[in-house]
Amino acid sequence: MKRVIGYYRNAREELAKVIYPAKENIFSAFVSVVSVVLVVMLFLGLVDIILSVFLSSILS
Repeated sequence: MKRVIGYYRNAREELAKVIYPAKENIFSAFVSVVSVVLVVMLFLGLVDIILSVFLSSILS
């Protein structure tokens, strides 16, 4: 039982050392991730359209 209590005490001490990001940092990271996802999505959509048109013309 002492090991369990010691484990949770150490876990609480370690969590007290954690430095959480500010709201501004979270928002800027969110905007960055959404921007990259949108760019990749558009790129892959464009590649998909080009390849489907190309393969349709070959197979027709």
